[in-house]
Amino acid sequence: MNSGIVENLINELSRLPGIGRKTAQRLSFFIIGMPKEDAVSIANAIIAIKENARFCRNCFNITEDETCSICLASRDKSKICVVEEPSNLIVIERTGIYKGLYHVLLGALSPIDGITPERLKINELVQRVKNGGVSEVIIATNPNTKGETTAQYISQILKPLGIKITRIAYGLPIGGDIEFADEVTLSKSLEGRKEM
Repeated sequence: MNSGIVENLINELSRLPGIGRKTAQRLSFFIIGMPKEDAVSIANAIIAIKENARFCRNCFNITEDETCSICLASRDKSKICVVEEPSNLIVIERTGIYKGLYHVLLGALSPIDGITPERLKINELVQRVKNGGVSEVIIATNPNTKGETTAQYISQILKPLGIKITRIAYGLPIGGDIEFADEVTLSKSLEGRKEM
């Protein structure tokens, strides 16, 4: 049986998404074995992000300042890539391919969960497009029911504004076998094909 402070750490860590009790226990004992300054450094990083993180006033990415570094950078301001969460933006940025701006919705439509358009940053997206200078909105919501619903909704409200609206292609992963692909993934791969 674990002592009270160990059990408390396990319980707190297991509250994190994707961390089950066994992983929380493994992390707890790893933290116990760390040098104190490393553990304090992790604790300080958590405190700093909770005290200083905010959403960018333009795109709703996470930043310490009023405006995030991406919005301040010299980028293609005629394109806005719409993502559900700041973590999605980070993944796209890591590719090094996209050089436009972003708009983070802070979620996806899910009426059953009470997440309606008013709870997301959709009105702010519409306003950014109406302010001018945007020629294309790239919708990069997740390829699931909530993401598809959100993409369709955004497409419908932006179409009257006369801009190009595109959806990222998705389908088979590199190294995947067609034999193991489900029908929806395979059909999306075929729909998203491009000329060689």
